[in-house]
Amino acid sequence: MATIEHLVDELDRSYADAQERMSDPAVYNDRRLAAETGRRLKELEGPKRLADAWRQASEDLDAARSDPELGSLTADLEAEIAGLEEELRLALVEKDPADEKDVLVEIRQGVGGDEAALWAADLYRMLTRYAERRGYRTETLATSESEGGGFKEVVFAVKGQGAFSVFKYEGGTHRVQRVPETESQGRIHTSTATVAVMPEVEDVEVEIADKDLKIDVYRSTGPGGQSVNTTDSAVRITHLPTGIVVAMQDEKSQLQNKQKAMRVLRARLYEAERERQQAEVAAARRSQIGSGERAEKIRTYNFPENRLTDHRIKLTVHRLDQILEGGLDEFTEALQAEERRRGLAAASA
Repeated sequence: MATIEHLVDELDRSYADAQERMSDPAVYNDRRLAAETGRRLKELEGPKRLADAWRQASEDLDAARSDPELGSLTADLEAEIAGLEEELRLALVEKDPADEKDVLVEIRQGVGGDEAALWAADLYRMLTRYAERRGYRTETLATSESEGGGFKEVVFAVKGQGAFSVFKYEGGTHRVQRVPETESQGRIHTSTATVAVMPEVEDVEVEIADKDLKIDVYRSTGPGGQSVNTTDSAVRITHLPTGIVVAMQDEKSQLQNKQKAMRVLRARLYEAERERQQAEVAAARRSQIGSGERAEKIRTYNFPENRLTDHRIKLTVHRLDQILEGGLDEFTEALQAEERRRGLAAASA
């Protein structure tokens, strides 16, 4: 494990280098480089403050040890330095570069027919309420309703600093166990909905050539397939190199639907590249709290027992009613703590 002195020296060099790069005209005039360097500088600000506090406390401790009149301060300063060292090591654990980004969330009904679509709608309500409780803004981009009143699919954005660092843990399969309203015998049914969470990215981060796009327009349709307006306002965009298809029809304007579709397409392409890079680094992959893939069952929501279990960290609580109102902080904090612990263990190995 690197000594704390070495970490502080490296941090000072990295911070000075980032400051120097920000003032370099070649970086300043390149939007992509400037954005990357600005993000890097912001990432280092917190650890740099901790490093400065550690250095000052260390100097104070040296002074206290050499001055009999200040000897009573030694124990407090040693405790402060130990705390700062732990905070600094955690702050320097490599972060996901997407953590500070806004996110796009896609929820789809899974196994269970109409009950799965109703469950998808419940998850949408839970996650948007959680976003609001955290002070984030939400924007619904697309909905595909089922005839039973739920959602076949719903796509929404969560906007605010650090949104991805909070919502990335929601990616995966959410399983529900409850008695459907249509069940006359009172039998518990199990159904699922899948959630995909993707960082939202700017144009400069994902370049998409016009020649790689196939754009189709058509009339919007409702749950039963009937046309809901008389113009070809719905848009389907196919990214030819990857085969990714995004369709939008909620807006009356073809241009607005196209803009929304491009936002989702950029996010999917960015996420596909992230997954490719992560798959190449097996050690990094193993250190994650689950992969976030939709096939992975991450939680079980049991209504009869008012219970929620997160299978990734083996955490169970019996207040499902509060969770469904957006009370997910305990799970997010536990998942973040586990991710930091694993990251610190990997960095120390």
